Amino acid sequence: MSWKWEYAFGAEETARTAPSGFLAEVESKAEELVRAAEALHIHGRAYDGTDPSGGNIIVPGGMFTYQVVVRSERIYVVQITYLGF
Repeated sequence: MSWKWEYAFGAEETARTAPSGFLAEVESKAEELVRAAEALHIHGRAYDGTDPSGGNIIVPGGMFTYQVVVRSERIYVVQITYLGF
């Protein structure tokens, strides 16, 4: 299995209605998070610790909240907030 990101919970529903330019920014940052997690947690499936804290990332137009789940090798985008700026 390799690291990937995906929408979780209500973020998937929000992604259906958000502008494509904003979603492109969210997806670009999510890909960066995947590359960073992959480099930091080389043996993700064998990881035996607690998952790191997620966080908030500001992108043009709004922000999103993410969570890292190392043993699943996933970055979950759990909330998207489109503000239109």
